[in-house]
Amino acid sequence: MTGHGGGEPVLALEGLGVRYGRTPLLHDLSLSVPRGMVYALLGRNGAGKSSLVRCLLGQQKPTAGSARLFGRDAWDNRAWAMSRVGVVPEEPDAPPEMTAAQILAFAARVYARWDSVATQARLARFATPLDVPFARLSKGQKGAVMLALALGHSPELLVLDDPTLGLDVIARDAVFGEVIGDLADRGTTVFITTHDLSAIERLADRIGILSGGRLALDEDVDSLKARWAAPLEEIFTEVTGKGAPA
Repeated sequence: MTGHGGGEPVLALEGLGVRYGRTPLLHDLSLSVPRGMVYALLGRNGAGKSSLVRCLLGQQKPTAGSARLFGRDAWDNRAWAMSRVGVVPEEPDAPPEMTAAQILAFAARVYARWDSVATQARLARFATPLDVPFARLSKGQKGAVMLALALGHSPELLVLDDPTLGLDVIARDAVFGEVIGDLADRGTTVFITTHDLSAIERLADRIGILSGGRLALDEDVDSLKARWAAPLEEIFTEVTGKGAPA
């Protein structure tokens, strides 16, 4: 875990609500994440984590309240904010016929600041070939391409929506250890939704738990451990009344 600075939050939710038709999903959610923090959002499948992330990234307009990035409304300022944000979606998504080399070359033309050496080195560490079409890569290799795309322009904020889902142990360790830990050490703010409680417990500065459409818990990890004197999985079970996320 890392220290984090004060000042204006990198991201903030204020009274956020999401409703689909007549069905409410999220109610009056408020949280803020300062620069340099690793914030982990936990919740069961269907709890609303991905909807929250879409609102945060300006991809979905909340039914109530607001999501702000770098002090500005995410919905109204998405193009401006995305130049400062890297995103790894839950499901890797890129043109299936393009190779990793072609995808990265395209991204290098889009971003004014792009580190080609670092992106290729990251793919090499994840044993991801540059000359194989994206559709033929393994899920772990596709995830590595998404991470390289997200990190190539040195974002101030990295948003990961369950990036290790479906990965083997080695690939999960690479994501949490090499990527998140390294970024946090350099002061990059990380907002992650995850099912991997044991791994994120060692890296997160603050934990939020969604349950019943509300933020049932939002607390610094050190304070959480001192107050509960229990591993994160047990805390999650107690807060949600259910087992660990499936």
